[in-house]
Order: sequence, then C-alpha cells, then structure tokens
Amino acid sequence: MTSTAIKFVAFNGLLVVLAAGVFPSPSQAQQVYRIVGPDGKVTFSDQPPPPSTHAKVTSSTSEAGIAAANISLPFELRKVAGQYPVTLYSGDNCGPCASARAMLTTRGIPFSEKTVTTSEDGQALQRLSGDNSLPFLTIGSQQLKGFSDAEWTQFLDAAGYPKSSVLPASYRQTPATPLVTVAPSVPAVRSAARPTLPPPAAPSTAGPTADNPAGIRF
Repeated sequence: MTSTAIKFVAFNGLLVVLAAGVFPSPSQAQQVYRIVGPDGKVTFSDQPPPPSTHAKVTSSTSEAGIAAANISLPFELRKVAGQYPVTLYSGDNCGPCASARAMLTTRGIPFSEKTVTTSEDGQALQRLSGDNSLPFLTIGSQQLKGFSDAEWTQFLDAAGYPKSSVLPASYRQTPATPLVTVAPSVPAVRSAARPTLPPPAAPSTAGPTADNPAGIRF
C-alpha cells in the first residue's frame, strides 16, 4: 500500500492541495504588492501600479521585516516570514483579538499588528477585507476573517511556519500601530505682532524765551 504526502498551501489567495515534491520554491513565490491610492484605498496586487497613479506601493514582505529589523531570526523562519508575512488587525475590548494575539505569540509567529479604533480605521478595514469584523488576519495574500485556532493553525502550517516557537530569547514583538495614520494638523503660523510705538510728539510751538532767546527746538 502506498501513500502520498498531502499538504495544504495558501497560494494566490486560495487554499491549494499539493502532493509532496510539487511545492513552489522560494524563487517561484509570487510577489504581492500593497497599494495605497491617493484616496487612501488599500488594494493588493501581483503587479505594481503605473507611476502615473501616484499610489504608494510597498512590498507585502515589508511588514514582516518590521518585526525582524533589529533581530536575527533563524534562517527558515526568516525565509517563511519574507514569503508570507503575517499581519493581525485587532480592536479594543475584543476578546477574540486577544485570543488571536496570544495564539500567534505562543507559537512564535513574527507578526505586525494594526489596530482598528477610529472611523477611518473601520473604513480602511472595510476596503481591505470587504467586512468590518475583527480579528482579521493576513498571511501573505491569504485573508482570514474571525479567529479560529484550527483554521489559523492550518494556514500557518501550510505557509511553512514552525509548529512551535523558535524565536530567540532576545526577540521583542513590535508595538501595534493604527491601521490609518492621521497626519497632525499644522496650526497656522501667526506673524509676530509689531510693537506699538507711541505717537510722535507734537512739535513745540513755544517761541524764544529768556533761557532760549533764539527759539531753537530740539
């Protein structure tokens, strides 16, 4: 009796079943771009936008690079995080979000976290996921809505993340940041007030006196 090793792989937004020996190599992994348009709309694509759109483009691998910027991760973990970066979208007073964060932390997944607390954050999340439910997770281009330990484990396994933490003891998780960064308003610069000068003294009309017979005025 023969058997074939089967593995689920998150590829191009789909859960694909592959037999052993036919997994894509790192060089075949698709490059995914995170595109922020001039209107703030966030999209993902395997092609960068034309320069004429003036959209801000970042590689999806940059988010995972934040966590590993100042630390040397084990080679295999660094390779997986570069191919399939993990981002958690969470909110305040969200029990499932806390469970999701604890699951990722316990397993030793390097991830970035985006908080959804303002109406602008909610609108951005709606554009990104097509929904406003939390938590929301991305693994590369794969999107997972709502926390499910079994489902998230399946996709993390498929991406190639270690089943238990291999993070070095010195590793520190990067702090969560808002999904939408609002630039602070710049107050108008007021011109310096000019000092008020006293009015010029009226010229003296006094004529010659005994002390000033010529009537000279100063």
